[in-house]
Amino acid sequence: MTCLMGIDIGTSGTKTILIDENGKVFASVTEEYPLSTPKPNWAEQDPADWWNATVTSIKKVLKISKVKAAEIKGIGLSGQMHGSVFLDKKYNVLRPCILWCDQRTEKECAWITDTIGKSRMIELTSNPALTGFTAGKVIWVRNNEPQVYEKIHKILLPKDYIRFKLTGEFATEVSDASGTSFFDVKNRKWSDEVLEKLKVDKSFMPDCYESPEVSGKISESTAKLTGLEKGTPVVGGGGDQAAQAVGTGIVGKGVISSTIGTSGVVFAYSDGPNTDPLGRLHTFCHAVPGKWHQMGVMLCAGGSLQWFRNNFCSEEMLAAKKKKIDPYQLIIDQAKNIAPGSEGLVFLPYLTGERTPYPDPNARGVFFGLSIRHKKAHLIRSILEGVSFGLTDSLEIIRELKVPINEVRASGGGARSTFWRQMQADIFGCELVTVNVSEGAAFGVALLAGVGSKVFKNVQEACDKTIKITNHLSPDKANIETYKKYYGVYRDMYALLKEEFKKLN
Repeated sequence: MTCLMGIDIGTSGTKTILIDENGKVFASVTEEYPLSTPKPNWAEQDPADWWNATVTSIKKVLKISKVKAAEIKGIGLSGQMHGSVFLDKKYNVLRPCILWCDQRTEKECAWITDTIGKSRMIELTSNPALTGFTAGKVIWVRNNEPQVYEKIHKILLPKDYIRFKLTGEFATEVSDASGTSFFDVKNRKWSDEVLEKLKVDKSFMPDCYESPEVSGKISESTAKLTGLEKGTPVVGGGGDQAAQAVGTGIVGKGVISSTIGTSGVVFAYSDGPNTDPLGRLHTFCHAVPGKWHQMGVMLCAGGSLQWFRNNFCSEEMLAAKKKKIDPYQLIIDQAKNIAPGSEGLVFLPYLTGERTPYPDPNARGVFFGLSIRHKKAHLIRSILEGVSFGLTDSLEIIRELKVPINEVRASGGGARSTFWRQMQADIFGCELVTVNVSEGAAFGVALLAGVGSKVFKNVQEACDKTIKITNHLSPDKANIETYKKYYGVYRDMYALLKEEFKKLN
């Protein structure tokens, strides 16, 4: 039997899956870990937690699946993007990893932009210097923790730290490297000009591969620790969004994805490195060799509903526990009885700042239009609508750039709800489909492992063989017109509040 393993180092936990060459999932295990917020707008994690979760999940997957380690032909790695793991010469972690949603680097990003030039930065890296990206974190450590910076030997992204622990190799791949602000996205290599102007030693950067390329092999110590076979190839893998795209078949023209996890992402495949001249969308290398993608990211999509659940839905969480169902099911069900537009209540989902189309760490969440008539169900529906409006911001820019849109595929936790998917179809004004795969990024990198280990000829063949459309939802024409009006109010709100957000901070 031929099997492939995918490991996704996420923000809330690490997921490890095992599939066969037809895409059948033999086992899927997620091990959770905490996120630390030592100060407002800060977000950190201990890389040791990722490693412990990886080891534990691999062991559990092997036990549940009863698959022999020798039958695993390749392993793929995915993970949360933009994080910064600093290692010294003895390979010790020097400080907690600063995460993608951390907003402390506003001053550093302004300095990067001034040093290189705004237009030149976009020309070199295809993106502006943003607070979530890795470069700002590196400069922040240099400015604020010089005792750490002077000991740096390597800087790794989250999944690439796990790669090092698995294989002993310092490596990354093009899709994840694209989100560092150190990477020449057009030419798929580290940017010497950016590194030199920022005075960051190029030796800090790991070797960079295409996503399906073999980047290392399971070491003897890892084999003993996990039960994997020594020498099993580990491919480059992908940043979580590029990997998610492979895992849902976004590997050709005209197919767009809308993903609602903690963050929200609209993702479009591209044959070339087409850059938004205003820097509103990200342009990154795709996990498909020689291809690129445009991507709009909102920082707190499903995270907004999670925030509401954790703080205002204790009754639903208790009831769900007794019924042994997902508490989100009980929460979202309440919104079904509220009319589109939430009776004049509009939610801005900027709880952790925002990225697309407003790269603003000062932005904050807002319920606008509250009246004495509004109840809990209205707030829930307005959150679902606000997140969908935020995704529409990215979709509209993609349309503006003349990217063809033949189909939008919904994925992530938000895709589990038919009600929320229908809402997205109505707000987007286009058909929404789902596929047979729900394992997302972990599934995508398992397929990339199959390409690297010659199980599949290429990424397209891997997707064609394993991914099928399972459901179509067409927009309700009456709701389209209603939502257009509310979306107009939503779009106006940021401009009206931008300076007030700044004052609050």
